[in-house]
Amino acid sequence: MRRLVPILTALLLVGACAPKELDDNPLQASEWRFITIDSQPPASPDKARLGFQDGRIGANVGCNAMGGPWRIEQGRLIAGPLVTTEMYCAGPVWDQEMAVSALLAATPEIALDDDLLVLRSPGHSAELERISPRQPAP
Repeated sequence: MRRLVPILTALLLVGACAPKELDDNPLQASEWRFITIDSQPPASPDKARLGFQDGRIGANVGCNAMGGPWRIEQGRLIAGPLVTTEMYCAGPVWDQEMAVSALLAATPEIALDDDLLVLRSPGHSAELERISPRQPAP
């Protein structure tokens, strides 16, 4: 019994130091549509999406899909390492895909205002609108 008390105490301390659950995160279980990528409309607006689900982020700008773990720390999105499909893409969709990939890798600052999400790093930016779940009106 004497050995059990220090073990239980240690477990309680570790649990107290654990990060908040993802459910507390306003991006958890949400899906977003790109409005702009580096101030330009998406080259493939019907496919340009970003989603957050169960600790995983998924993005597609119109050609390749990318995804991996994510979290928020000090107002920044920490995504990755990200894995990406490798289909051939050319033109504006490829340029935007590279911009979004670089943006997500750069731990962008997050600005969230109801159904508008802005991601901004020194080199790239994106504005997105919420698709789901819709937030209740105030």
